[in-house]
Amino acid sequence: MTDHHPDKPATLLASAAHFRDAATGGIVPPLYASTTYARDANYELPHDRLYGRDDNPLFEQAENILCQLEGGADAALFASGLAAMTAVAATLQPGERVVLSKQCYFGVRHWLGSEAARVGFELVLFDAGDPGALEKVLGNDPARLVWCESPANPTWEVTDLEAAATLAHAAGARIIVDATVMTPLLCNPIALGVDYVMHSATKYLNGHADVVAGALIAARDDADWQAIRGMRYRTGGILGPFEAWLLIRGMRTLDVRLRRSCANAMAIARHFEGNPNIREVMYPGLESHAGYEIATRQWNTGIGYTGMLSLRIAAGSDEESAAVAKRMATRTRLFAPATSLGGVESLIEHRKTIEGAGGEVPGDLLRLSAGIEDADDLIADLDQALAGALAAG
Repeated sequence: MTDHHPDKPATLLASAAHFRDAATGGIVPPLYASTTYARDANYELPHDRLYGRDDNPLFEQAENILCQLEGGADAALFASGLAAMTAVAATLQPGERVVLSKQCYFGVRHWLGSEAARVGFELVLFDAGDPGALEKVLGNDPARLVWCESPANPTWEVTDLEAAATLAHAAGARIIVDATVMTPLLCNPIALGVDYVMHSATKYLNGHADVVAGALIAARDDADWQAIRGMRYRTGGILGPFEAWLLIRGMRTLDVRLRRSCANAMAIARHFEGNPNIREVMYPGLESHAGYEIATRQWNTGIGYTGMLSLRIAAGSDEESAAVAKRMATRTRLFAPATSLGGVESLIEHRKTIEGAGGEVPGDLLRLSAGIEDADDLIADLDQALAGALAAG
């Protein structure tokens, strides 16, 4: 990786790590589409690039930015967040123990469960909302990997990453954190002792709902990391050059986008806190949230407390509340009823519908991704949608 610059993250992002095209002086990286690289007169590779499945200057540029943002030793782009997770899981061996926070993106939990059955590693769940749960699960038994997501989608429990890393290392395990929602601007897990940071770069890093991508950043460039990184080359889980270019473009505005999204999410959370038709506002930036103290201590709250929150509807019975929640998701004007998060546009999702019968999320929960629109307009949109959904019942 390139030597780190001393600049603040916003400066690093806006300048794409101080990019200047050596050939033209251009300030925007060109699109490198070549799939292979010619050797010189001595039949040597002049830039140590062999083939497009693993080598592209755009990969290197994006990885350099992420590595600097996270304070890591190395980074790797992948075709998606799931491809990044697959690279980690592919290094697990039969009989090894993996400890996973049960509050996480449901697709990860289901996918790791199926991989555990196929490969033969043991998957053990712990409650991220219980401060002592990880220590109890680890006990005196060795583990290979501790896997957590903070804040945890879609209920937004906050993990004490420094404590979790200490417990994982005491058990002989590496710890990986899905930090998609925090982004590198709110928290740097590696500085708290975490070994690997994962991002679904589709979300906040790109921020424009036009790229599917993933990324891993490692605290150390050692044999374990090289085994994970090598999976990208062996499985071909790479981005296309244009997608890598779009990701770099998106990251240039991450700081300003995230600040606006966080401010909008806080305004929405404060507006609905105490509303008689809202059973619970799930947002780490509220003092009433169980993870508020940890988030305040470990996150860069000068930017905010994430752009994600969830609302649980209170409209009578569980069935009635779930019906109102689902109707509300169809009645918004500005919030698009769509899956995903972290883009410039606001999204609303009835999570139970998406997860289906096997999901554990309550039926009355709506997951909101606050975009960069005007906060008053977003609040008015949610108010009218809630009123309409209640009246329709």
